[in-house]
Amino acid sequence: MGQMTITPEQLQLSGHKYRTELLQMPVHAMQETLQYMTLRRGIRYAETVGELSGNIDLGPYSETRIDDDGVQINGRTLYTYLGSVVKKFSPNSVVKSIYSSAFTKGEELKSADIALRVLSFLTAKLGHNLQSHIWNAVRKDSGTTSADLFDGFDQITKAETVKGTITTAIGNAYEFPEIITAANAVDQIKAFCEAASELLVDSGQRVNLYCAPDVYRNYLKDYQSTVGAIPYNTSYDKTVVEGFENVHFVPLYNKANSQFIHLSPASNMLVGVNQEGEEENIIVKDYAPFVLTYIATMFFGVQFESINPERLLVGNLKTA
Repeated sequence: MGQMTITPEQLQLSGHKYRTELLQMPVHAMQETLQYMTLRRGIRYAETVGELSGNIDLGPYSETRIDDDGVQINGRTLYTYLGSVVKKFSPNSVVKSIYSSAFTKGEELKSADIALRVLSFLTAKLGHNLQSHIWNAVRKDSGTTSADLFDGFDQITKAETVKGTITTAIGNAYEFPEIITAANAVDQIKAFCEAASELLVDSGQRVNLYCAPDVYRNYLKDYQSTVGAIPYNTSYDKTVVEGFENVHFVPLYNKANSQFIHLSPASNMLVGVNQEGEEENIIVKDYAPFVLTYIATMFFGVQFESINPERLLVGNLKTA
């Protein structure tokens, strides 16, 4: 079977025909993390998010008592930043990286199908890199990578801590007294959850404990050595915190080396994209023999909907 060559025309046609699907592909590539968060579409540059606050009480009948307390909107801004990439590549080299041989098992794949797979391969890489920095990204206007495009959740946490809006006094921060190890992880994680607002951990809603994989592994080791093997007769995995059956561990590779763990429902962890305007596009241009140029633009950003203790508790890990 002869070698199939992908031409610029085939890739350009694929990029145009499948524009919507390709723009959605970075989001699909982030599902390992996004499944535990809330995706907001249609956000171009900024959107005000937040929550209502206030109170009202029904008291004993009175003809003179009037409640003058107001209702406030505690607004926060979810910023999405327009990112771009221009990448030169050899289409047939990309094909070889997808298929170990010309075409496995002699399958007769259309060149248009392969062209779409080339674009899909590159576009999925965009999503993977955004996912890798969803916690540690720091916005840098002169930057060149996904880590420079937006402020990740950890950077937002640091900024709010500096402003004094995430503190132990407010009740949305917790200081771990010791380094979490396989000898103390259970007690430390339980103490962390006990420090959370009852409206966060005892409301019946599912709450996620976003942490580095090593924190979770230490919890499993400590739990097994403390409780014994009986709870692991059917499964070694312990997915919820002991005593807090609605608090679920969410260990993420992109949380490795983070100085924080976060306790929050998925509804509070916002990931913003646009995917609706003409500013976002994926195109392929032919600028040199045998080499094509892949051009992509899209919006992306993250934000906490609320940093109130009822929605968020940040754990500052002890590192030394």
